[in-house]
Amino acid sequence: MDLRKLKTLIELVESSGIAELEVSEGEERVRITRTVASIQQQHYAPTPQLAAAPMVVAAAAAPIAAAVAAPAAVEGHVVKSPMVGTFYRSASPGAKAFVDVGQNVNNGETLCIIEAMKLLNEIEADAGGVIKAILVENGQPVEFGQPLFIIG
Repeated sequence: MDLRKLKTLIELVESSGIAELEVSEGEERVRITRTVASIQQQHYAPTPQLAAAPMVVAAAAAPIAAAVAAPAAVEGHVVKSPMVGTFYRSASPGAKAFVDVGQNVNNGETLCIIEAMKLLNEIEADAGGVIKAILVENGQPVEFGQPLFIIG
């Protein structure tokens, strides 16, 4: 399933107030569930059941102000996650990080990778400047719209 379609479905679930949506397209099946934050963390725990199942679970919950708010001390352009997935700072575990705090970046330069549904998606800078803050730890799960970087 196209990531744009998946993003649209997540936005529909968030805006409509429904608790769950399941869509089948050919052999692919996606289930989007809207849950509270304490239960949502369970979706990210790796389980053999999720790995073996053909169904993919993507969670879209209401934003949590404390978890997604950028630090007040750092100002600049906030780069947000375009999807739910796992955040990685480098292309492979032993490789150098794409960017570090204090590094200059140009519009379109790769900042990180987000793994979603076993696909590695390069996230590019949508503005040029200096990386002022990296708001997510390597290997940490991220939400749709969660701040990842601050570029000044």
